[in-house]
Amino acid sequence: MRLDDEAQRALSTLESSGLSRSEAIREAILMSAAALRRKQALREEMAALEADEGDRREMLEVAALMESLRAEG
Repeated sequence: MRLDDEAQRALSTLESSGLSRSEAIREAILMSAAALRRKQALREEMAALEADEGDRREMLEVAALMESLRAEG
């Protein structure tokens, strides 16, 4: 695998923390995959919330209340 300069610097930073090259690459892959899973879970949760009419109504009510409090202050 060939790395560009930015990726090589990042890998060097990880290796300087005491990780071997293999450990650093493995950790980076696992962390990246976990971040993608979290983003997907958030997208799914957002879609579920947007589809919930009761939740959307409550969200609008809270937003209106917050706006009225801001306008009064």
